[in-house]
Amino acid sequence: MRASPLPKPTDSPIRQADALPDTIVARHVLVVDDSRAQRHILSMQLRRWGYRVTETETALAALAICAETDIDIVISDWMMPGMDGLEFCKQFRGMARDSYGYFVLLTSKSEKTEIADGLEAGADDFLTKPVSSNELRARLRAGERMLAMQAELLSKNRVIASTLSELQDLYDSLDRDLIEARKLQQTLVRDRDRDHGWAQVSLLLRNSGRVGGDLVGSFQVDDRRIAVYSIDVSGHGVASAMMTARLAGFLTGSSADQNLAYGRDLVGRQILLPPEVVAEKFNRLMLEEIQAEQYFTMVFAVVDRQLGRLSLVQAGHPHPMLIRQSGEVERLGLGGLPIGLIPGARYDRQDIAFGPGDRLVLVSDGFTECPLPDGADFGEEGLTESLLASAHLSGGALLEALVWDLSRQSGIDAFPDDLSGLVLDLPAKE
Repeated sequence: MRASPLPKPTDSPIRQADALPDTIVARHVLVVDDSRAQRHILSMQLRRWGYRVTETETALAALAICAETDIDIVISDWMMPGMDGLEFCKQFRGMARDSYGYFVLLTSKSEKTEIADGLEAGADDFLTKPVSSNELRARLRAGERMLAMQAELLSKNRVIASTLSELQDLYDSLDRDLIEARKLQQTLVRDRDRDHGWAQVSLLLRNSGRVGGDLVGSFQVDDRRIAVYSIDVSGHGVASAMMTARLAGFLTGSSADQNLAYGRDLVGRQILLPPEVVAEKFNRLMLEEIQAEQYFTMVFAVVDRQLGRLSLVQAGHPHPMLIRQSGEVERLGLGGLPIGLIPGARYDRQDIAFGPGDRLVLVSDGFTECPLPDGADFGEEGLTESLLASAHLSGGALLEALVWDLSRQSGIDAFPDDLSGLVLDLPAKE
């Protein structure tokens, strides 16, 4: 029987309008079939529709082409000598490719198990021989949609990857800045153990993040008085750290122009203001001048060795603890509002006998409000017990022991809040 003549372009049921527009880059299709006539028919139709076509008669040759050329769509016969279309599909899927390749198997098989084998091997679609032009065109359009979606996804992924890279660079830059900021913040308490001769002050500052909002410090007023303070700014991070740096500037220096704790008497002489006046002065400063969204808690205390007295004010901060020479622990402070919340807030001073052998301990709420496994906080009870157990240690060692005990009881090393503490020792007379 004579073979039917090959269809002419005008015989195709596909209109010329179905061809790809000139402005669209033609997809590259690889036709793999050991039948020269079948390859020729498929290739002619594909070219008429605007595709770039490459032909080959074996799967091995097709793999070599795919390794060197970016193929968009593969149309492969299933039954071929040597490597069949199923094995070719498996190896094609195993190749390293930058983009997805749409794979169509030509088959006379229609059993569900055989179709399942093709899908398992990685085939996207199937065409039954003899191939219908309409069905072929429909399969190609489905492949075009999948490739377009995949290209759009890759494009969006590249944008996301680029954005993530930029964000990572920004994060790394910010992290480097925060590391430097932390070093600078640590210089606010450079001398962790300060010897004032007749009194010693030990300081602890441990941030929960790169930078924190806690501040502790001391300054000597004269040969008989020392002032100490513990501050905890609301919030965490850069804003809180900047506020602590600013507050530290208001508590340094030895003149009324440099230190907010100093003032002038009626005849213009410089004097140290009472602790409650210092708190009120800071409150006005926060509300009238700084006008930030933040507030802070504070304990400000002055020890006078000549009078044997400790005068302090508590403004929303955890209660100060006094360890007597006898070993007894007393809870100090009269409460008080945080600073920077209420205009015109008043603060009460507490005066306590303070003599040789006594020690004052100030801590931030990073200690007292640290959560424990049972759901409770470390609290003042836990702080008192820890102080009693470590009261024999020096000031710096006592603060480190508090941190160790807090870590042991809470079961964590990375604490959720900044930790700060101060110990003021008045050594016992020999």
